[in-house]
Amino acid sequence: MNRLSIAALALSLAVSGAARADSVLILNSEEASYSILSRSTRTEVARLPVGREPHHLILSPDGKEVLIGSTATNELLSLDIKTGERKRVVKDILDPYHLGFSRDGKWFVTAAYRLDHVDIYHADGFRLAGRIFIDGLPSHIAFDNESKTVFVTLQQSGRLAAFDLATQTLKWNVPVGNAPAGVIMLPDNKRILVGLTGEDGIVLVDPKDGAVKGSLQTGKGAHNFWPKGDGRHYFLSNRVEGTVSLIDTKDDLKVVGSVRIPGGPDCMDITPDGRELWVTQRFLRRVAIVDIESLKVVGSVPVGKSPHGVFMLKSTATVTAGAPVRAASTAGDPK
Repeated sequence: MNRLSIAALALSLAVSGAARADSVLILNSEEASYSILSRSTRTEVARLPVGREPHHLILSPDGKEVLIGSTATNELLSLDIKTGERKRVVKDILDPYHLGFSRDGKWFVTAAYRLDHVDIYHADGFRLAGRIFIDGLPSHIAFDNESKTVFVTLQQSGRLAAFDLATQTLKWNVPVGNAPAGVIMLPDNKRILVGLTGEDGIVLVDPKDGAVKGSLQTGKGAHNFWPKGDGRHYFLSNRVEGTVSLIDTKDDLKVVGSVRIPGGPDCMDITPDGRELWVTQRFLRRVAIVDIESLKVVGSVPVGKSPHGVFMLKSTATVTAGAPVRAASTAGDPK
């Protein structure tokens, strides 16, 4: 599709409302585009240009925008949460490979995988508060539940680092395993899970000092997490093995389910009704659809090259102070 056709399609979508609550956004990281899929028909309805090397995306604290990080053009593209229509571009955000907002919505953080630094911004106006250069390919980020600390995996050096948001300083930086990627803070604010893409499972980390307190074998290339939504169970993509594990975190960590998804399963999101898990298949240019109750693949939709981030558009989205800010699904290549 040429640029004129793309522009015409984008205008048509904006006018007709074709991209609304039934839709899914997919970032095609090696094609400089994003796809808009229909959940009901399981088809691609549009493919639109976006900067270069888009990898991850995030919901704004007010729940009105989806922000796409364009790493090679150093900018954020804002889309309307209801329609997927372009709203604005935020310039001078350097290499926003992975991005997120703190729970209270006051801080915005990016991990610059290519440039080896972590940027901490005041979320209001994206004003840079501090830039911390750190070796090791900063990859994925997670926040504590009190909005005081951000945790960043360093894939090359096999470490996990913690940064104080208010002072923009390093708190600790410790080894956790080979090629750590996805990281998530559990609801109790006392446990962090880290996926080890260079190994075959995850580790349990103490947020106070980064000490590894346990591990769980899941599958080769354990990569990224997505919450099931009950505060207890989490999906984990195992990119090398080609599976997605369901992990129970109530007491001791354990795998309670698994589904085979070929082609490098990566980022994930769950449909608003909670029935389906959509998983990007990085090496097949497709997105798999998993029935959550049966843990079976029930569909797969063709998209662009190297699909990465995935996000469910909503008819409405609200975020209140103190509530978790909904992060769009994230992962890497093995970044």
